[in-house]
Amino acid sequence: MTTLGELPALSRADLHIHSWHSTVNGDLPFFRSRDCYSAPVDVYRTAKARGMNIVTITDHDSLDGSLELRERFPDADDILMGEEVSCRLPDGDIEVHLGVYGMTEALHRDLQPLRRNVFDVIARLREADVFFAMNHLFHFYRGQVPLETYLRLVPLVPALEVRNGTMTPAHNLLIERIRERAAGVAAVAGSDAHTLRRIGRTWTTAPGRTATEFLASLRAGLGRPGGSHGGTRAVAGDAYGVVARYCASIYGVGPHDHHGWHRLACAICIVLSAPFQFLPALMPAIRKKQEARTVASAEAAFEAWDRPAPSAMLTERVR
Repeated sequence: MTTLGELPALSRADLHIHSWHSTVNGDLPFFRSRDCYSAPVDVYRTAKARGMNIVTITDHDSLDGSLELRERFPDADDILMGEEVSCRLPDGDIEVHLGVYGMTEALHRDLQPLRRNVFDVIARLREADVFFAMNHLFHFYRGQVPLETYLRLVPLVPALEVRNGTMTPAHNLLIERIRERAAGVAAVAGSDAHTLRRIGRTWTTAPGRTATEFLASLRAGLGRPGGSHGGTRAVAGDAYGVVARYCASIYGVGPHDHHGWHRLACAICIVLSAPFQFLPALMPAIRKKQEARTVASAEAAFEAWDRPAPSAMLTERVR
């Protein structure tokens, strides 16, 4: 049996990629847009072409992207089953995203009724002994609760996503500092790509030729981040890519999500919205300014953070 010490090969994996199974986009509910329109097989082929030895798909609250890859490539040993689980921190009602690796269909079903409370989700994941990471730490945090209240999540997770391909360098570097203080918390990185354009531009390097070996290395804390940070350009590029694929789907290219009068209404809205196509660039710019303010505020409070013990947090977790 091969042990971690006998794994000379370093592999790369973009550990945060979406496919068209990330079906929910709540920004404009009437349009029923997906968060991504990339077919899983195209995700796989693009990742491999860009040097990713291991491939995972982490769709929002769906395992279907990874399952589709398993069905398409049943003998492949380079597919890591993944999912991005959306849940809530009860204090402040803050959204939290957990990237779960080695996910199973049974565990996916178990998590669905627990997602209203991140502590319950974490407890179930720890019970199942799967590897998971807290993604883009400050993406949803806007000071709803004191920083020390929010950061009590950190000792409970096996890993932090320390480099996200949509987040600014300042955001990612602050997470790396937080991870360094939280002893025993591993590091992962991924592009958070919602189009094929950025797949494999941000990655995690770790020993292991197969998905199983790679995952074991991540558990052992051997993962190292690499590749690009993000910013307004990265997010806006994805936004325009999703908008273009959405428009194509309305006119019959890609997933057929719209029918009858709703499809006609959306087609008309696409034509009428032409003068407003600056918005997919404007909105990320506004959000990145907010992100910069959040990171600056968090940096000011970070030095006072006194990390609690995981056992104490599990005892006092909020229900």
